[in-house]
Amino acid sequence: MGQQSFSGDQCLCAVHPHNATGVVEFLLLGLSDDPQLQPLLFCFFLSMYLIALTGNLLIVLAVSSDPHLHTPMYFFLFILSMTDIGFVSTTVPKMIWNIQTQRKAISYSGCLAQLSSFNLLGSLDSGLLTVMAYDRFVAICHPLHYPVIMNPRLCGLLALGSCLISILESQLNLLVVSQLHFCPLVRIPHFFCDPPQLLRLACEDTSIENILIYFIAALFGAIPASGIFFSYYKIVSSILKVPTKGGRYKAFSTCGSHLSVVCLFYGTGLAVYLSSTVSRPSRRGAVASVVYTVVTPMLNPFIYTLRNRDIKRALQRLLPRIM
Repeated sequence: MGQQSFSGDQCLCAVHPHNATGVVEFLLLGLSDDPQLQPLLFCFFLSMYLIALTGNLLIVLAVSSDPHLHTPMYFFLFILSMTDIGFVSTTVPKMIWNIQTQRKAISYSGCLAQLSSFNLLGSLDSGLLTVMAYDRFVAICHPLHYPVIMNPRLCGLLALGSCLISILESQLNLLVVSQLHFCPLVRIPHFFCDPPQLLRLACEDTSIENILIYFIAALFGAIPASGIFFSYYKIVSSILKVPTKGGRYKAFSTCGSHLSVVCLFYGTGLAVYLSSTVSRPSRRGAVASVVYTVVTPMLNPFIYTLRNRDIKRALQRLLPRIM
């Protein structure tokens, strides 16, 4: 069987790779080896992590504590914020710990667990953004039927469906990666275990696995993206039919925050994964990944609250009770 060639700084094969998986150790190289940058990176990512946790937790508390926010839109926002808390917690705490302790190792099982959680929560983010696009489509294009269509039963089914699809995608990715064989020491030029990175670093021919991974990503990415595109096509068509400029602005403002999050999440994620198909693993890809793995979950609470009077009022009532 043909094998790929690997440079010494990525994969050190001391034994036959097919016998190495049981003792394999991964080294997460992070964003930089410069000792002078480590304190700066530590403070930078710790700050972003705390901001992301605080912002999303406030959204969760505001929605759960205010009866006025017990509507389909805020129900999905509640789940999205919970998902973002888990999503950012999958990668950033390990990176902060590695910087603080100056240790880069992660076990084989730990790497697979991180990969599985990352794919699960990332896919759930995508599914929830699709469901929220459908919610805005119904609210704008069928406002009179909105309470009937977006009933609690349908909202629950949409959320459950997103979870089940995310679990399926996560397990498929995990199944593909778990079949790979690695050398005893694998240096990953990234701050978390990412499937495309692991495929490039396996000590065997991974042509089939590459096709499977990108087919899974395309399948489970194209369906939500198509749903979002269709929803916004209908939304824009409906808004353009509104006779007054003020009416069009009011209609569009109800979905402007969601559209901003969609562009940020899909734009950066798509750019990173497309670049990984044409270039070798490098830290430039790791730096780009920071945007959709850390920055997006951190910005989501601000995007949804800056122009949302309901959330602002709920937070104004909530904060005095917390303080």
